[in-house]
Amino acid sequence: MFPNRPGRLTASTSAAAAVLLGASLAGAPAVLADTATPVISEVYGGGGNSGADLRHDFVELGNPAAEAVSLDGWSVQYLPASPGATTRAQVTALNGEIAAGGHYLVRQAAGAGGTVELPDPDAAGGANMAAASGTVLLVSGTAPVTCRTADECAEDADVVDIVGYGTAVVHEGTAAPRLDNTTSAARDAGFTDTDDNGADLTAGTPTPTNSAGRTPGGGGGPEEPEEPVEPGDLRVHDVQGTTRTSPYAGQQVAGLPGVVTAVNPFGGARGFWFQDTEGDGDPRTSEALFVFTGSTTPDVAVGDEVVAAGRVSEYRPASGTQTITQLDQARWTVVSSGNTPPESLLLEEDTIPEAYAPDHGGDISGLTLEPDTYALDFWAAHEHMLVRVEDAPVVGASDPYSALWVTTKPGQNPTANGGTRYASYQDQNSGRVKIESLLDLSRHPFPQANVGDTLAGVTEGPVYYSRYGGYLVRATTLGEHVSGDLERTGLRDGKRYEVSIATYNVENLDALDDQGKFDELATGIVRYLSSPDIIGLEEIQDNNGPVDDGTVDADLTLDRLVAAVEAQGGPSYEWRQISPEDKQDGGQPGGNIRNAFLFNPKTVQFVDRPGGDATTAVEVVEGRRGAELSVSPGRISPKDEAWASSRKPLVGHFRSLNRDIYVVTNHFNSKGGDQPLHGVNQPPNRTSEPQRAAQAELVREFAEELLAVDPEANLVVMGDLNDFQFSRTLDILTADGPMYNPMEDLPEEERYNYVFDGNSQALDHILVNAAVADRVDYGISRINSEYHDQASDHDPQVLWLDVRRGTPPGRP
Repeated sequence: MFPNRPGRLTASTSAAAAVLLGASLAGAPAVLADTATPVISEVYGGGGNSGADLRHDFVELGNPAAEAVSLDGWSVQYLPASPGATTRAQVTALNGEIAAGGHYLVRQAAGAGGTVELPDPDAAGGANMAAASGTVLLVSGTAPVTCRTADECAEDADVVDIVGYGTAVVHEGTAAPRLDNTTSAARDAGFTDTDDNGADLTAGTPTPTNSAGRTPGGGGGPEEPEEPVEPGDLRVHDVQGTTRTSPYAGQQVAGLPGVVTAVNPFGGARGFWFQDTEGDGDPRTSEALFVFTGSTTPDVAVGDEVVAAGRVSEYRPASGTQTITQLDQARWTVVSSGNTPPESLLLEEDTIPEAYAPDHGGDISGLTLEPDTYALDFWAAHEHMLVRVEDAPVVGASDPYSALWVTTKPGQNPTANGGTRYASYQDQNSGRVKIESLLDLSRHPFPQANVGDTLAGVTEGPVYYSRYGGYLVRATTLGEHVSGDLERTGLRDGKRYEVSIATYNVENLDALDDQGKFDELATGIVRYLSSPDIIGLEEIQDNNGPVDDGTVDADLTLDRLVAAVEAQGGPSYEWRQISPEDKQDGGQPGGNIRNAFLFNPKTVQFVDRPGGDATTAVEVVEGRRGAELSVSPGRISPKDEAWASSRKPLVGHFRSLNRDIYVVTNHFNSKGGDQPLHGVNQPPNRTSEPQRAAQAELVREFAEELLAVDPEANLVVMGDLNDFQFSRTLDILTADGPMYNPMEDLPEEERYNYVFDGNSQALDHILVNAAVADRVDYGISRINSEYHDQASDHDPQVLWLDVRRGTPPGRP
């Protein structure tokens, strides 16, 4: 808490000075803390993680003041433990007030696990808080904070309170304890605040409490009202309204009639869907609602006629997503049973509009829906209503969470294997539909489908929404899985005058992974890639993966992969890599992700030059053979801010058939922070793109430096660039730079190597300098992205470089 800020009661001047100067207040009495404003009373970031009971992360506020405080216009904001200059705070707006001595509960993102719902939150956001370490700020405004250090945040006049836990660099005094999936950091019952997180908050079992005093499971609050028995004047379409948010949001409604169409008896988000059988004839208003019952299975069945009541809430699964209009704090009366549910709407090829979303330039929540014009409006106008697809082609393989993607528009940007290609930012592919099952999977196993398969017959269920993919169908009936017999495709052997160079994202490989994963990756390398001479690997983790104990070396990880390749009949590869500094290269916490090289010493030589480490920048120098590297392996500008919390490029100098080859393997900044295609902001803001652009600029500068020394050099820039062939990132390297992308020579229907949300797209690339573009061949091995059983989520690629021509060594 920061006293002496405008609009707040002040505490002692000495306490304020101590905060601003970072002085130690160990042992200072609690009376020095400001008790006139709310504080962050509890933080929890393990929701839905392995071993967690609660499904959601949360932030709880407490009010030590003697009177209620308005939170209108305030926000709760979240920063990761080590925020970079380009990190954007995740903001959750607040409203209403917090009573004197009361609590205020802010629900945040949900994980895939957990079974217990929070009590009804007072505000909801989508911040995906880390379980172990992070920073939560209470701010008297909604603009994202720009502070990135403890001192900067202490000086921000809008920051009311800070809680940093674990290894967070932003905190008050000392940080609160490091947490895990089952513990939160909480203040005492009196909300004591001495401006020292380590002294004021202790780790323990999470105890989220809302403004009504309710806790998980319904304890602590007043009894629910009596169930309704008669229909009222209000109907479902009145509640849904003609925009994405209900005109009754936050209000109690009663007497809504309808017939139950589906029940979700599983997990912590249980409830049922019901649909009005009459309707108002307005295509903009949905006729159905979801009744949220938390971790309690509702005592209803499909075909029950119900009259429902409850609070209308707009649940936002994550920051930037659409909201789900639903009833919580609900009660209902079953009027009759055995009724026929309303007929589902058949999604034919022309049912969903081609255009995906209005080009509004911001939040589209308040826009009147145009379901005949935009796909997202169509889905919003049919939220919770029964729909069906028939004989649906699969465009996104089954995932571990029992979901897959189909399309209602098989002619929309088709791929060679029956998928749907993401061809540009304007080609979102509105025909894509996600299918999840509401069936008991122990009795009705989910189909293990690949791209090109079919769900034959009828697949039917209510429309729902998820942070993972957007609008979807929760299927109560699944079509029959018919295989399309998709076969994995390998690539040719290299010719004697070629050097084969591959890139392969091996998806968080560490030495503790099952042998099966190593064997599958090795099979791909040997059988389908024909054992390339050089392989650039992305997502190599340290020797114990996500165990966060300071380990950074990856020798055991790489040795296991090399041994697995040899066991499959492949060459005895050698490897080169540079271990990163602990927790500085992003990726899975504790994993210390990095890039690495494998190479076959019988066909290529690695030109070692000592001195390369995590922070030393590689430089191009002119040697007797031409271009040389100051260190090999080396990293490109590793101290530049562009690489903050991101993997640094690995540069290696190879020699084969008496020709020098320079390879840069990359793993650019993740797209994880971008607003989703299906989100509430249209067009979505690609917040991660500036960092990738800055990274591309640095790689381009290195390429230009090398080519300035030797314009005919054999230069390969490759890896998981985390961006599309039509993106600004690739333009910097190709259209504006010296590199050429041979993927552009493939037929359009083959330009992909990754499938995300049913969109086949290209994130991985192999680029060459223009001088050698006419003596390369290129191919993508389709062994992962379109299959439900994957060794990785990326397809590897191979470039064959003809070295018969090119700069000979020892030129003047």
